[in-house]
Amino acid sequence: MNQPLSNFQMRDAEALLHPYTDAVALRTTGAQIVDRGEGVRVWDQSGRSYIEAMSGLWCAGLGFGNAELVEAARVQMERLPYYHLFSGKSHDTAIELAEKLKAMTPGQMARVFFQSSGSEANDTQIKMAWYMNNALGRPQKKTIVSRKKAYHGTTLATASLTGLPGNHTDFDLPMPGIRHLSTPHFWKEAQEGESEEAFVARLAAEFEALIEAEGAETIAAFIAEPVMGAGGAIVPPMGYFPAMSAIARKHDILTITDEVICGFGRTGEWFGAETVGFEPTSMSMAKQLTAGFVPLSAVAINGEMAEALEANSGKIGTFGHGFTYGGHPVGCAVALKALEIYERMDMPRVVQAMSPRFAAHLKSFEGHPLVGEGRSLGLMGALELGPNGRREGFAKPGKVGAKMVGELKDRGIIARAVVDSIVFCPAMTITEAELDEVFGAVGPALDATLDWAKAEGHI
Repeated sequence: MNQPLSNFQMRDAEALLHPYTDAVALRTTGAQIVDRGEGVRVWDQSGRSYIEAMSGLWCAGLGFGNAELVEAARVQMERLPYYHLFSGKSHDTAIELAEKLKAMTPGQMARVFFQSSGSEANDTQIKMAWYMNNALGRPQKKTIVSRKKAYHGTTLATASLTGLPGNHTDFDLPMPGIRHLSTPHFWKEAQEGESEEAFVARLAAEFEALIEAEGAETIAAFIAEPVMGAGGAIVPPMGYFPAMSAIARKHDILTITDEVICGFGRTGEWFGAETVGFEPTSMSMAKQLTAGFVPLSAVAINGEMAEALEANSGKIGTFGHGFTYGGHPVGCAVALKALEIYERMDMPRVVQAMSPRFAAHLKSFEGHPLVGEGRSLGLMGALELGPNGRREGFAKPGKVGAKMVGELKDRGIIARAVVDSIVFCPAMTITEAELDEVFGAVGPALDATLDWAKAEGHI
């Protein structure tokens, strides 16, 4: 039975329209009003604490309340609280951060372009690919290839790249010029008796067939997350990205790695592309770039792209793209401090050391009647729920997942349901004891959810 809404919850319902939320249902349940955070925990307005096992929205990689990041923002705000990068203007923090990202990223990145969000970064990627091909005299080379269950943002263009039905329904999306390949989820999508090698070969053949049908001269880029985040923390077979990279390279198709979630140590390397063998011509970064403390995103492009874009701007007199807050000095200062902390901690090593414990916890639930798969890479992972562990899922998708997340919340853990995948992405600074606390709540939550699912006829 729902409790009466608090004053803040009633005000929230009258003032805010929430992303990814059933606004009608929220008037009954009320929003969870979060008051403060420290370490891996947040507190609501009643004073109850929760382990934030999703790092907010995949971004608080250093947890909450980091004093060094707060101080970096304060110092920068006193010196230069705002400036822009339009019309040949610049400032030292943007320059230093761009240099730092060039040095860190794989694939010989040559230039960095700043925005405020991951959606804006991937929107920039599309525009850069189109601009580049026009500059090179290839006006037909414009199609962008994404994947089902991919998540690349919510602008008109990036929501079209996103391969999730909820991002398209009643928004009249996807827009033309976007294609979606199959999801590289072996457990869920493999055919009966198919090996991982055969599964990868089939998905690679699908890419080749698309190129053959559409014509390589029409396809500009292939964009992919190393691990599919909002699609359910889907980890591809390890041969998948080398195969897809080779096909793209053969047909002169740009390869865009979306590192918005996977970047800065999350997968056990500095970038997810390095972990999975993806060879990028450009990269999108956000979220953990500033550890979530302030909005900032970055696109890094290789030398070939940079040369084409810069030459064309000279030809027509401008590169007519940008954002008011792109390269915001406070964002850049906080990002520089976050990168300094990541390097000081040797964050990839920290994640490598913790990830076996994380993976073991997830795998330990595979015998439960509700769990089909426990999967992870680095400190991203999920439990795939299904009736008696079957991969075809429930008759009413999403109901059981939502109940499971509610049971975890009742036990002081904030996780996320992606339909019936229960997703975990804790701060990379989480301790063994805190990780054990998270998964100590999972077993009882699964049992309670199972009882409810049986009573409601979902099993």
